[in-house]
Amino acid sequence: MNPEQPIIVGLDIGTTKIAVIAGRKNEFGKLEILGFGKANSNGVKHGQVLNIDETIKAIKMALENCLSLNPNLNIGEVYVGIAGHHIKSLQTRGDIVRENEEEEISQAEVDLLISKQYKTYIPAGDQIIDVIAQEYTIDNMPNIVRPIGYSGVKLGANFHIITGDKNAIRNINRSVEKAGLYTKDLVLQPLASASAVMGQEDLEAGVAIVDIGGGTTDLAVFADGVLRHTAVIPFAGENITNDIKTGLGVLKSQAEQMKTQFGSALANEAKANAYITIPGLRGMPAKEISVKNLANIIQARMSEILDFVTYHLKQIGMDNRQLNGGIVLTGGGSQLRHLIQLTEYVTGLPARIGLPNEHLAAGHIEELAKPTYSTCLGLILKGYDDFENNRKVFEKSFISIPVPQNLIKQGAMPGMEGAAMVEEDTINTATLEKRQPLKNFWDKFKNGIIDIFKEEEDGHL
Repeated sequence: MNPEQPIIVGLDIGTTKIAVIAGRKNEFGKLEILGFGKANSNGVKHGQVLNIDETIKAIKMALENCLSLNPNLNIGEVYVGIAGHHIKSLQTRGDIVRENEEEEISQAEVDLLISKQYKTYIPAGDQIIDVIAQEYTIDNMPNIVRPIGYSGVKLGANFHIITGDKNAIRNINRSVEKAGLYTKDLVLQPLASASAVMGQEDLEAGVAIVDIGGGTTDLAVFADGVLRHTAVIPFAGENITNDIKTGLGVLKSQAEQMKTQFGSALANEAKANAYITIPGLRGMPAKEISVKNLANIIQARMSEILDFVTYHLKQIGMDNRQLNGGIVLTGGGSQLRHLIQLTEYVTGLPARIGLPNEHLAAGHIEELAKPTYSTCLGLILKGYDDFENNRKVFEKSFISIPVPQNLIKQGAMPGMEGAAMVEEDTINTATLEKRQPLKNFWDKFKNGIIDIFKEEEDGHL
C-alpha cells in the first residue's frame, strides 16, 4: 500500500451491468483493488442512458455494494466510460507558431495546441469528448512522439477527435451527479479497455482492440504506438441474446442462460445430437432446443460483428503488415466459446483474449481479472495517467486502507510482489473447469438431453 498515491474510482455504465471499482497503485506500480461493486443495468440501451431514474438506482446499488466491501472508502469523484451509437470520430490537423523559437518546447505549448482543437467545427448537437494527439511535427521534422525539449518555429500535430451527442453526454452526467458523485472525466470505453489489456509493445506492434459489451462493440486500432481509429459497432451481446430469443422461441432470461452455458461461436464445434430441455410455460410441454441450432444463431450474429471490424480495418488501410499484434478481444462477450477461432477465420488476423491482469497487483480474486471489467480497470489507469502527468488535481489519501478480505484470493497476500495477479492462461483454466461438469452431464444423459434449470447447472463463463 502506497498512501502517497490517490485512490481513483472507475464507473462503467454498461447496457447489462454497472460496475464500480476503486484502486490505488502500490510501490510496484500495480493496482490494488480497494473496492468493487456491481449491479444490473436497466436504464441503458445500446450503451446509451435512456432512463435516468433506473440508471441512478443501478449506480447507487453498485456504489453501495462497493462500500459494503470496504466502508473505509470515501468515493466522490469517478472516471466514467462512454460508448453508444452516437459516438463519432474525425481526423484533423493543428499548428501553432511559437513566440520564442530559440527556447525548448514546453508542456504548456503542447497543452495550448491541444486546447485549440476543442474549437474544431463539429455538427450541431454534438460535443467533443476527447482530443488525442497522434504524431507531432516541428517545422519540417515529422513523426515526433514527444515534442517537449525540441526547438523550432512551428509546432503541429495530427489529431484524432472523438465526439458524442450532447443529450447522451448530459444524461450520463446527470445520472452520475444525482447518484451523489462527480464526473472527473468521460473516457471512451475502447480506449479505457485498451489501456487495461495492452502493453506498450502491443501498441507499437499494431493491434485492434475489439471490446464486445452488452449493447455495443467498441473498436480501437493502434499502430506504431499511436491511436489510428475508433469506432462503435451497434451490435453486441444483447443482440445475440435477442436473436436466440426470437429464433428459438424462448424467454430472454432462458436465451441468456443458454448463450453463456452452452453457446458456441462456431456451429461446427457444436454436437449435432445434443439438446437442451426448456420447461414449458403454464402446463405446456417442455421444448427441446438443438445445441447446433443455438450455435448457428450465435455464429451468424458474431460473424456480422466481425465483418464490421474487417470493414473498418480496410477503410483505414490496416492489414497483416500493420497489425502484427492482431486482434485482442475483450469485454463480456469475448468469453463465448470458440470466438478466437471465428475471429481469425473472418478477419484473417491472429486473435487472443485480452485480460486486465497485467496492471493488477498479485493476490486479488480471479473475478477482477475477467475481460468484463477491462473498461472499469482501464478508467482507473486513465486517472493515474492524468495524475502522473499533472493534468488534473487529485486529493491524496494519506490513510492506509487495506485490501478487503473478500477481494483477496485465498492464501494470497496482495502487494507483496509486482507480478501480475493471474497467469496468462486463466481463461483456458476457467473454461476447462466449467467444461468438466458439462462433460459429466453428457455422460450422465445418454440421449444427449440436458435440463439447464437443474440445481447442478454450470456457472456462467
